[in-house]
Amino acid sequence: MSTPHIAANKGDIAERILLPGDPLRAKFIAENFLDNPVQYTAIRNIFGYTGTYKGVPVSVQGTGMGMPSISIYVHELIKEYGVQKLFRVGTCGGMHPDVKLRDVLIAQAASTDSGMVRNIFGGGINFAPIADYELLSKAVANVKKLGLRATVGNVISVDRFYDEEIDSEKLRSYGILAVEMEAAALYLLAAKFHVKALALFTVSDHLFNNEVVSAEERQTGFNDMVKIALETAIDD
Repeated sequence: MSTPHIAANKGDIAERILLPGDPLRAKFIAENFLDNPVQYTAIRNIFGYTGTYKGVPVSVQGTGMGMPSISIYVHELIKEYGVQKLFRVGTCGGMHPDVKLRDVLIAQAASTDSGMVRNIFGGGINFAPIADYELLSKAVANVKKLGLRATVGNVISVDRFYDEEIDSEKLRSYGILAVEMEAAALYLLAAKFHVKALALFTVSDHLFNNEVVSAEERQTGFNDMVKIALETAIDD
């Protein structure tokens, strides 16, 4: 049964899924990392595929940009298709001098300026959206196994891409590594529905020194992040 945003039948989507924002990155991942990928949706040109990775069924689904957009897809993937392990694989803007362009970051937690958390809890409660510890610890182990490098820490999920008012100096002073637009919503919904989620990022631009990668590299690069996510997805 298809949903308003995903044209798939029950069983078309694996319990393990990677979630890039860019649908063309979803296509690239499916075609270059999965065996025998089959496209199950192209509604609104947001692509989804299911294949296998080392013999294990894995899906990859584009989610668009921002917390409202990823929330739609994550909600439907969990509630209607039974997805149990969700991995955000996206780009971020580095905010800390210790973080370099093209570094892989793993979000242990996701601070946010979004009203989404406040709208759910209210009453002065500041819910802390955090990663699933089991996935986080397995991802760190897989980084070492693959001989790669990744930094674990806090990111901030923001509502506005162009945000001249953001106080990056204060955020850096509190250890925020990078800015992005989806992780807090993913962690919030994973907590609500009692499933596992982990957000991984590659630094595509840097607020500290104004470096930036090309648009093409955003779509087809950043393979280390994808490898870590896939190895962790099948690590039972």
